Amino acid sequence: MGLRLAVSGIAKSYNGDTVLRDCSFTFKEHGVYILTGPNGCGKSTFLRICALIETPDSGKIDYSLDGGLLRPDLGLRRRLTLVLPKVGVFNTSVSRNVAYGLAIRGIRSHESERRVNKALEFVQLGHKKRQNALTLSSGETQRLGIARALVIEPEILFLDEPTASVDQKNTGIIEDLILQMKKDKRTTVVMATHDREQAEKLADSVLAMKDGKFS
Repeated sequence: MGLRLAVSGIAKSYNGDTVLRDCSFTFKEHGVYILTGPNGCGKSTFLRICALIETPDSGKIDYSLDGGLLRPDLGLRRRLTLVLPKVGVFNTSVSRNVAYGLAIRGIRSHESERRVNKALEFVQLGHKKRQNALTLSSGETQRLGIARALVIEPEILFLDEPTASVDQKNTGIIEDLILQMKKDKRTTVVMATHDREQAEKLADSVLAMKDGKFS
């Protein structure tokens, strides 16, 4: 059994406005879980809390492995990653952007090059690895963000609206990437989208959110 995430009674408010209320779910199998619902229903906040970027006002986030709870430390955070709708890039080559996460983990040289090339080929950007990342289209930039996430080989990958403001061609490529991850069963994907049709196409499980809770 791989890394398991159990969310219990999560609540979150900003300036008195409730964003999440009593959200509970257990992500216990490899696969694709998709949060769907209208903009502003709390999907992004839920992902940030699960990715340990934000803390809930109440409730519990428990990560476990082989039945034992894991501490929410740097070691655990390096087993997770979140890709935002707007990917920020560095003013350098595509390959160096992807290699950044490996560099801060002390992975360099041949192993870094191998993993970068593998990630770029997976997202169909291998032919652009020497191109400046700032010159990529919005859809290519989103695929770069996914490559930058996958190169660190996360056990759980959180995707926040990965096809928002992306053209049809790149949307199709990104959906195919998610379907391939679903088939490989090496990474658990938790993704937010407001597109119900896309959710049905990609998901093993669909979690509908409304007014800050699962409906």
